[in-house]
Amino acid sequence: MGNRVITISDFSPHLFWDIDISKFDFHINKVQLVHKVLEYGKMKDWILIKELYGLEEIKVISLNLRTLDDVTLAFLSNLFQIDKTKFRCYKHKQSVPNLWNS
Repeated sequence: MGNRVITISDFSPHLFWDIDISKFDFHINKVQLVHKVLEYGKMKDWILIKELYGLEEIKVISLNLRTLDDVTLAFLSNLFQIDKTKFRCYKHKQSVPNLWNS
């Protein structure tokens, strides 16, 4: 909001344990960033991605993610008022057999 420039250092460092942040690009790595924040981010990270991308873009990205934990899926389904069966992660989860509990 406003003219504030958001940098990678504004986000929680634990989100980037597996990547080289010197090569991080907010446009190229948008889906990766949104996914990490949705599943592992803190409230300040959520506020930052809303500021960066807006709720509509977050909705589009989240609908197409292959995986989301159940709590995050329920949150997004409620937030966007979209049935959880419309999310790709829900459809993908249903199509993958669970070998541990079969």
